[in-house]
Amino acid sequence: MNILASKSQLRASLLRWSLFLVPLIVLLGFMAGQIGGPNTAWFQGLTKPAIFPPPAVFGIVWSVLYVMIGFSLAMVVSAWGAYGRRLAIIVFALHFIGNLAWTPVFFGMQNMTAGLAVMGYVVVTLIGVIVLFWRVRKAAALLLVPYLCWGIFAGVLNYQFIAENPSGGVTEETGAVERVTL
Repeated sequence: MNILASKSQLRASLLRWSLFLVPLIVLLGFMAGQIGGPNTAWFQGLTKPAIFPPPAVFGIVWSVLYVMIGFSLAMVVSAWGAYGRRLAIIVFALHFIGNLAWTPVFFGMQNMTAGLAVMGYVVVTLIGVIVLFWRVRKAAALLLVPYLCWGIFAGVLNYQFIAENPSGGVTEETGAVERVTL
């Protein structure tokens, strides 16, 4: 017999990895979001760019993307014996650390410039992840394309926040956060 596992065993492996990795990725994304968020006085005081979508969009989009990311990763992790599998998983892990770091950097540290640098790292490493996933499972790589598009949009949005708020949302005189009163 020349096969390592039957098709049903491979499907079961994908299912098990999916049941573990999808909730894990969603949970990690949720936890990173709790470190800082748009409900701070600092963020509320920022001038919002014209391309800033309604706040509810972010929760919906990230929830869907994290499910897709988790399933994509499960497809690669369950590809036992596939050439490049291990490297793809390592590069994904290094990439995902950047993904999780953006929210604490942008919102927690209130550093839009560092946030843009982190987002640049996320987009560049995601391209590498997509290439490596493509070599293991093409469908896994394709599942990451919407995430790449959103990452590029997030980078442009981050840049627009910097352009609209050159002081970083802090006034020069007192160091206080600018507040908008309606």
